[in-house]
Amino acid sequence: MTVYLKILEICVVRKFESICNQAKNCIVCKEELPFHPKPVFAVHPKSKILIVGQAPGTRVQETGIPWNDPSGRELRRWLDVTEEEFYNEQVFGIMPMGFCYPGKGKQGDLPPRAECAPLWHPKLIHHLKELELVLLIGQYAQTYYLAKERKENLTNTVKAFQEYLPYYFPLVHPSPRNRLWQKKNPWFEEKVIPELQNRVKKILGSNVDEVL
Repeated sequence: MTVYLKILEICVVRKFESICNQAKNCIVCKEELPFHPKPVFAVHPKSKILIVGQAPGTRVQETGIPWNDPSGRELRRWLDVTEEEFYNEQVFGIMPMGFCYPGKGKQGDLPPRAECAPLWHPKLIHHLKELELVLLIGQYAQTYYLAKERKENLTNTVKAFQEYLPYYFPLVHPSPRNRLWQKKNPWFEEKVIPELQNRVKKILGSNVDEVL
């Protein structure tokens, strides 16, 4: 039985690696993107917390490192984690709604490509058997995952974060462009961030031996 389970485990890992390789080489949106497709995501079968954001910006697209920008620094502050913890795939899986930089629009970056999440998210999440928390950052992630359960706007969805726990945790995007939003909504820093940090600490603490 032990040998059988070991073989089964190897097959599962190889299947996961195959799906990751397919996603990393995806060119479905090639004709619609400003650059050659360069999918950016980072997941592991043992990921405990999944970060579902919007799409890579230009810096992330260039470096291939997710959240390698001011938004990432602010997100790590919200989570109260170090870079080493953040980029440990056995702790944090990172899977945006769009894996590639979508290009520039009249009012900032374009929305993530609609083809990406339905194509790759279910296949990858199927293998993340140890997920304890999914952070839904921004309206695109919340619309896709919460569907009819989300509120009439992003602010009210984030304000009602406790309704989606313990699995989903909706958040505003940590972009510097949202600093004005945070000033107008002090409850976010006062109530949401502490709860987020507490939940992250509990997950990190309960899995400390596995991720060291």
